[in-house]
Amino acid sequence: MIALDRSGPVGLEIEALLDERTRSLLERRGVVDDAASGASVDPRRRGWLVRRALLAADVTGLALAFVVAKLITAPSGDASALVEWGMLALTIPMWVVAAKLYGLYERDEEQVDHSTVDEIVGVFHLVTLGAWLYFVGTWLGGLTNPHVPRLVAFWLLAILLVTAGRGVARAAARRSSLYLQNTLILGAGTVGQLAARKLVQHPEYGINLVGFVDAHPRPLRPELERLPVVGSSERLEEIVHMLDIERVIVAFSEATHAEVLAAIRRLRTLGVQIDVVPRLFEDVGPKSTIHSFEGLALVGLPRADLSWSWRLLKRTLDLALGLVMLAFAAPLMAAIALAVRLDSPGPALFRQTRLGEGMKPFTVLKFRTMRVDTRDDEHRLYVASTLTSDAVPNSNGLYKLERADCVTRVGRWLRQTSLDELPQLFNVVAGDMSLVGPRPCLAYETEGFAEHHFERFLMPPGLTGLWQVTARGRSTFGEALDMDVAYVRSWSLSLDLRLLLKTPFSLLRMKAAT
Repeated sequence: MIALDRSGPVGLEIEALLDERTRSLLERRGVVDDAASGASVDPRRRGWLVRRALLAADVTGLALAFVVAKLITAPSGDASALVEWGMLALTIPMWVVAAKLYGLYERDEEQVDHSTVDEIVGVFHLVTLGAWLYFVGTWLGGLTNPHVPRLVAFWLLAILLVTAGRGVARAAARRSSLYLQNTLILGAGTVGQLAARKLVQHPEYGINLVGFVDAHPRPLRPELERLPVVGSSERLEEIVHMLDIERVIVAFSEATHAEVLAAIRRLRTLGVQIDVVPRLFEDVGPKSTIHSFEGLALVGLPRADLSWSWRLLKRTLDLALGLVMLAFAAPLMAAIALAVRLDSPGPALFRQTRLGEGMKPFTVLKFRTMRVDTRDDEHRLYVASTLTSDAVPNSNGLYKLERADCVTRVGRWLRQTSLDELPQLFNVVAGDMSLVGPRPCLAYETEGFAEHHFERFLMPPGLTGLWQVTARGRSTFGEALDMDVAYVRSWSLSLDLRLLLKTPFSLLRMKAAT
C-alpha cells in the first residue's frame, strides 16, 4: 500500500477534499504518512479482522457445545473423556475447512449488508454434516462408542452456540476501525448517488464512503454534498492507492464502456472488492441467476408468480406463526388498547381500507395513533412529492411525514416501536395479509405508480417486509415501491424467514437512531 504523499500537489489536492471522518480513519491506519512519527500502513482490514473473530467464535462454540452436551447426557460407556476430547481436537481443522468451503468466512468482506441471520442455513448445514461425519468416523474407526443422545445434544447446542458466537464476534468486530471499508463510487449520476445515499443511511454496513470518481458528475443531492468528487476514472488506480480504498462500486458514469471496462480490469490487480450495478438493476434481483454458454454470461430473471404449492406453504407458515404470535401478544395488545383509550377520545383500533393481493380491498387493523378527526389530505400530497428520486428528506434525514400536532402521546411511542401494527396479526390469520410481504397500500397511492409497481399486488401485503427491514423512513416513497417489487420478484421461503428474523433487530436499530 502506498502512503499518501502530502508533499505532492496531487496528494494535497485530494486530501483537501476529504471529510473529517475519512481523514481521521486514514491517519489511524497510517495511510497519511507523518514523517516525524514514522507511521506505517496497517495491512489489516475487515477481512483479516472478521475471519479471525469468526474462527474464534466457531472453535469456542463447538468446544462449549461439546462440554455442555457431555454434562447433560449420560456417560458413553467405556469411552474415556480424554479420547473424546482428542477426537474433537483432531476434527476442529476439518470443521474450519468445511466452514471455509461453505463461504462462512468470506462474505463479510464481499457483501455490504451480510449478517449472522443470513448464514443460519449455512451453519445448520455445517454442523449437521460435521456431527454426522463425527458419528460415522468414530463408529467405523472403533475409537469410541458413539453416544446418540449426546451427539444430538451436541448438534443442537452447536447450531445455537456457533450462531450466537458469530453474532457476538461480528458485534465486537464492528466496534473496530478495521471493520470500516473505504469505498469509492465510480459514477456520480442518478444511480451512483442513489447507491451513495443508501450507504450513508446505513452506518451498520461499516462502509466509509470516501467520495465519487467521475469526470462529469451531476450536481450532488443535498444529503451528499459532504462527499467529494476526487477525480476521474483515468486517475482511479492512483486514487485507490492514495486513499487506501478497499471497495469500488461501479454505478454508471459518463465514461465510455471501454473506459469503464479498462478501469475495472486495472482495479482487479489492486486487490479491492469490485461491485458492479448492472444496467438493468431495476429488474435484476437477488434471485436472478448467472449462467453462460461459450463464455457469454447471461442473467436469468425468475418468474414473479408463485406455484400453488409455494403459496400453500407460505399460507401455512403465516397461519401457524400468526396464531402463536397472537397468543403471546394478546396481553400486551390488551394493555396497549387500554392505554390508547385512556390517552385520547376515540376507539382503540384504527380501521382503514387498503389494497391487498390482486388489488382486492380489505380493512387493515392498527392501534390508533392519531386524533379521530385527522384528515388524509396532507398525506396524499406528501406521497406525491416523494415518488421521485429527487425528493429531499426532512431535517432529521427521514422521508416521513411528521404530524406532531395530530399524533397522540401514546401514539408517538407506538409509532417509534411499531407496536401500533400488532393488530395486523388478525389480518394475517384471516388471510388478508401475510407475515412478510409488500407494505399494505392505500388506493390513492396507486395514482403515481409506474407500470412495474403494480407487480407488488401479485402477493399479499405483509406485516413486515424488505422495505420495513432495510429502509423504512430512509427511502422515498418511489424507492419503497421498488423494494416491494424487488421482494415479489425475488421471493423465497428463506427470504421470508430471514426478514422475519431481522425485523426485531431492525426495529431496535431504527429506534436507537431516532
